[in-house]
Amino acid sequence: MNGFVLRRVVRTLFAMGLLSAPTAVLADIRDYEFKLVREQVKKGQAIVDIRLIHKPEDRAVSGAVIFAVRLDMAPDDMEQMTSAIEPVKSPEPGVYRFKVDLTDEGRWRVSLAAKIQGETETLQSRLVLKATP
Repeated sequence: MNGFVLRRVVRTLFAMGLLSAPTAVLADIRDYEFKLVREQVKKGQAIVDIRLIHKPEDRAVSGAVIFAVRLDMAPDDMEQMTSAIEPVKSPEPGVYRFKVDLTDEGRWRVSLAAKIQGETETLQSRLVLKATP
């Protein structure tokens, strides 16, 4: 099949809706967002659930590989005050669960870095969680 005929066939398939342009080139890491399920938890040992959302479709995203987590009190100007954060089994697809030790009342920053299937860039996020008495 020569190039002219091939181009004409492709144009016809596009016009009929049987062929569409690839959408992967439109992907953007800014289309994703981590959100705290609850923004306040009691001081001490706690469970924190974080949902990963694909914003354009408002749907939860599962299968992300979270490779960096940190918990500190940077929002209260105490970035050097860190505490334990450990991933635990997720309760549902698209929710990432962590066991944390909130040693003091106040605002805690949860920092995450993740790779999302099908995306080349890394999603980085900082969420603020409040520890209450």
